[in-house]
Amino acid sequence: MSQSKPAVTRSLFDDVMVPNYAPSAVIPVKGAGSRVWDQEGKEYIDFVAGIAVNSLGHSHPALISALKDQGEKLWHVANVLTNEPALRLAKKLVDLTFAEKVFFCNSGAEANEAALKLVRKYAFDKVGPQKHEIISTTGSFHGRTLFSVSVGGQAKYKEGFEPTPGGISHVEYNNLASLEAAISDKTCAVIVEPIQGEGGVTPATQEFLEGARALCDKFGALLIFDEIQTGVGRTGSFFAYEKYGVTPDILTSAKALGGGFPIGAMLTTTEVAASFVIGTHGSTFGGNPLACAVAEAAVDILSQPEVLAGVKIREEKLVNALEAIGKEYNLFKEVRHSGLLIGCELTGDFVNRAKEFVIAGFEEGVMMHVAGPNVLRLLPSLVISDEELDEGIARMEKALKRVVNA
Repeated sequence: MSQSKPAVTRSLFDDVMVPNYAPSAVIPVKGAGSRVWDQEGKEYIDFVAGIAVNSLGHSHPALISALKDQGEKLWHVANVLTNEPALRLAKKLVDLTFAEKVFFCNSGAEANEAALKLVRKYAFDKVGPQKHEIISTTGSFHGRTLFSVSVGGQAKYKEGFEPTPGGISHVEYNNLASLEAAISDKTCAVIVEPIQGEGGVTPATQEFLEGARALCDKFGALLIFDEIQTGVGRTGSFFAYEKYGVTPDILTSAKALGGGFPIGAMLTTTEVAASFVIGTHGSTFGGNPLACAVAEAAVDILSQPEVLAGVKIREEKLVNALEAIGKEYNLFKEVRHSGLLIGCELTGDFVNRAKEFVIAGFEEGVMMHVAGPNVLRLLPSLVISDEELDEGIARMEKALKRVVNA
């Protein structure tokens, strides 16, 4: 006897799901390009892309083809074996970056967890247990595991989960003097987002990243760049560190890496990677053939020079529109951006009302996001069409006017 299917409504979420999310009443059922349709058939322009995940939009034919092809061959093997898609993807990431070695996992939090464990193990091997301190920055976000949330620089995410791991301190983002005062011979690593995403879309200054690199070299510490949100083309470079000309020892990636399929990666040098000897770290699903096949297809597209150049063209168009709208309605204190990672800081009567604009966006048929209560965040597909971009801007302006005139 076949089981009947439950009616899928927003209320079912409240009945069966852990209440750690508060999703919109909109339930998407289909996506194509940068358009999404809900259960009622209403269409939306997607300016969120799954929070910088769907960088090729929805249902991209190259990703569908890779998933179908690999799905008919091999889904999963234990890590006592390797597989062809994982090796091909790792080779491409090595060829495209400073890195020489790659570790695959399933998410950004897991990539950061691996990086944070590795820096302590490397320091333990090279110096001893006294060199274990990790420096992060205020306002940062590095994931939701206990270790990564402890390294993150937002206290609200740690509340109720203490005691958290020790040996972690935070300095002011973009304040080199603050970092210089905190770092010492006991520091094993400094972790930085080249652009703080959840912290308000705040780019690092050239001085801060260059100074962090120099201080890490001086004190024998490793430099980690968390590029989970900024990586794989989002800023108009394959990774944001290239724009700054500052090379980390470890880089973490996820989100856009799989184009929508869950995968994370930690990239590093041969010397640093050597501390992860057999048995020191692992991931059951990390590097599985399905994820790696899809990610390889995504990387093949998102690393193309013409695609990266297109990011900058779309950035200019969207930022110009936002600045014009902001000026007309006195909405934004500042529009911060790097590629198609854009944050509009609200001002005046609209301070801390970002969520209202997101709700109005759903009503007008455009999906937007926030980066804290006072920043409206936009992260569209990196290959969004001119037609979709124009339509999204028009709907977004209607949504902003709706709040202004309320």
